[in-house]
Amino acid sequence: MQDLPPVIEITDLHKSYGELEVLKGIDITARRGCVVSLIGSSGSGKSTLLRCANLLENSQQGEIRFKGEPVRWKGSGQNRRPADAKQVLRIRTNLSMVFQQFNLWAHMTILQNVMEAPVTVLGRPRSEVERAARAYLDKVGIGDKCDVWPAQLSGGQQQRAAIARALCMEPEALLFDEPTSALDPELEQEVVRVIKDLASEGRTMMIVTHDMKMAHDVSDHVVFLHQGLIEEQGPPDALFGAPRSERLRGFLSATRAA
Repeated sequence: MQDLPPVIEITDLHKSYGELEVLKGIDITARRGCVVSLIGSSGSGKSTLLRCANLLENSQQGEIRFKGEPVRWKGSGQNRRPADAKQVLRIRTNLSMVFQQFNLWAHMTILQNVMEAPVTVLGRPRSEVERAARAYLDKVGIGDKCDVWPAQLSGGQQQRAAIARALCMEPEALLFDEPTSALDPELEQEVVRVIKDLASEGRTMMIVTHDMKMAHDVSDHVVFLHQGLIEEQGPPDALFGAPRSERLRGFLSATRAA
């Protein structure tokens, strides 16, 4: 497995919004079967990095590779854009994103929400997708909610439906952007359990999270971002147990006190 190229490999990534430079030269790798967690204060660039990896945001400099294949660009600086729309679609469909807000279609049942993209984007047979969708809803613990509307579910159930929707795309990697921050603590734990189960299966994941316990428990590699740069990174036991950087020590102290 280690001979295969990483699922996601980012080198010297820069991203700015006008004069505001949010990412200042980031190198990050998500190898097949590994869970990488991104931690850091609000505004450190975590979510922006995830959105750049999924090509939802355009970066101004640096390289992004998906399974060894570089993203092709045209233009430069603020005018840089992906050059190949088909490549972007192919990469995006292989990097399923789970957002902080669940983004479920209110006019569709939970089953329909999970089935929509594999049928319409990937063109897979509806009967095959329905079997998979029901299996994934069972997997995340809401198989009995197939025929209800999103508004009838709790926040934790809606987020688990969003995870099932991401899984139904059969992606190479799952990208989670603060998947539990909109939930109260009890519902948060429902979602954390699902993410832990996925990690134990050896799925490739990148997770932006404020939940330090989850980051410690599920990650193979943790990256601490500070003001658009990687301040420290390494295995979770090292990062949380013996942080080297004063900034990381301060951040962890503040999160424990919160």
